[in-house]
Amino acid sequence: MNALVPLPVLLPLCATGLSLAFGTRLGRFQRFISVAVLTAVTALSVILMVAADRQGPLSVHLGDFAPPLGITLVADRLSGLMLTVSSAVTLCVLVYSLGQGMTDRDKETPLAVFHPAYLILVAGVSCTFLAGDLVNLYVGFEIMLVASFVLLTLGGTGPRMRAGSTYVIISLFSSMLFLTAIAMTYAATGTANFAQLAVRLAELPIGVQTLIQALLLTVFAIKAAVFPLAAWLPDSYPTAPAPVTAVFAGLLTKVGVYCMLRTETLLFPGNRIGDLLMAIALASMVIGILGAVAQTDLKRLLSFTLISHIGYMVFGIGLATRGAYGGAIVYVAHHITVQTTLFLVAGLIERRGGTTELTRLGGLARAAPMLAALFFVPAMNLAGIPPLSGFIGKLGLMRAGVADGGGWAWVLVAGSAATSLLTLYVVAKVWNLAFWRAAPPGQAAAGTVLEAGDDSDDDSDPGPDGVFGTGDEGIGTTPQPAGQASAATLHGRAVTTTSRLPHPMVAATAATIAIGLAFTVFADPLTAYTDRTAAELLQRAPYIQEVLGR
Repeated sequence: MNALVPLPVLLPLCATGLSLAFGTRLGRFQRFISVAVLTAVTALSVILMVAADRQGPLSVHLGDFAPPLGITLVADRLSGLMLTVSSAVTLCVLVYSLGQGMTDRDKETPLAVFHPAYLILVAGVSCTFLAGDLVNLYVGFEIMLVASFVLLTLGGTGPRMRAGSTYVIISLFSSMLFLTAIAMTYAATGTANFAQLAVRLAELPIGVQTLIQALLLTVFAIKAAVFPLAAWLPDSYPTAPAPVTAVFAGLLTKVGVYCMLRTETLLFPGNRIGDLLMAIALASMVIGILGAVAQTDLKRLLSFTLISHIGYMVFGIGLATRGAYGGAIVYVAHHITVQTTLFLVAGLIERRGGTTELTRLGGLARAAPMLAALFFVPAMNLAGIPPLSGFIGKLGLMRAGVADGGGWAWVLVAGSAATSLLTLYVVAKVWNLAFWRAAPPGQAAAGTVLEAGDDSDDDSDPGPDGVFGTGDEGIGTTPQPAGQASAATLHGRAVTTTSRLPHPMVAATAATIAIGLAFTVFADPLTAYTDRTAAELLQRAPYIQEVLGR
């Protein structure tokens, strides 16, 4: 069974070579490779999750080099769950993007680049979840960075290039900080292996431990978009293609949360900075949701809710109890699916209404009832309406806070409740503006081609919403006669509205909703699994013994 551990990383990398070799000459075979590999990765992730739950952590030392010389990959309950949820979601997003590309029939769309970049991104995500040492974790981050920049800038439009540049600058800064942290850790302990660090870090002076911990958490907080290190996110994600934005928002920030959780449980137990983490969690919740309240563009609104709800996960990490860790893990799995779904729905809204600017939308509940249903279910899930999985995760965190009884714990419980209510207000605002009210004058009719962006750097025009700094500067608003469909999100040139949503895109969105609802239907097995995961994280011994053979 241990031999299966590297496959979620190796299969996408091997498929990338095949995808590049075939290119667009055999487009169908390229698509088949991508879907088949991600399906296999999903199946492998389920197998690893079940095996880790029944047998304990699984590990493999590549090249049969023992730590600290070799590369170690480890699959325990936490990484198994993260792999399973992430691979299922990336498969759904891939189907969504394929449906969009086939519908648009855009020969200019760089699909020969999209598929390899997407597979590399999946490999990087898998590498971070399975990494058993800091160096391999860094490699996983860099793999994701390279693929992310390509995906963010597909089409080469001005807004996407600017947003991609911001993303790369922030990522490179965090990478340099990460390298500094790795160098300091190796200089102090002589290893970068997690299992060995779990033993050796405790022998260091408390000041050195705190410095290394602070550096690592800062790096991971940037990746996770934790306030105040999240200013880059609302300007980077909304300009990307819809499927890219969905997988980034739903998954990549959770990679940072996963690393924070792994660091605080395995490397630095004892919760020395729990109060600081809870203060940051509260700030993320409140500032993020207030930012969402102020938005009128759906994609930017969802970006701010993403920042806000990262605070729930940091709350569980800062509380550092078994119940808190269990609730945080449930919420991570829930939020991956729900946030991805909402951004996929945003792409469908753009295709149906020609924009994601809420002031220019309306009447979608009557005109597109299926689209209304696709938005309503994940929106209520995000708001934490019982008995959906969002409610289950928040309830677990709040119960852990009440059981702790500390001052910060009670403040976070109150902050969590207030953030949930404001989230409900935000999604209700979206529902009222985009779906419930009558369509405003001038809303694009089906078959209208709306220019979605240009390559100029002229930001003197505030854009459709009349507000500078919202990321839509230079976006045209004048309808033009419908012509050959252009890819609304992959190529970035134009949006062709349609009254009939593409079936593969709807099916992929419905599949992500089904995954989220499965967390509700199977809430008891899920919470039991996450409780065992939390207990394993607190024990640390099973992980260390598996890697070091003690």
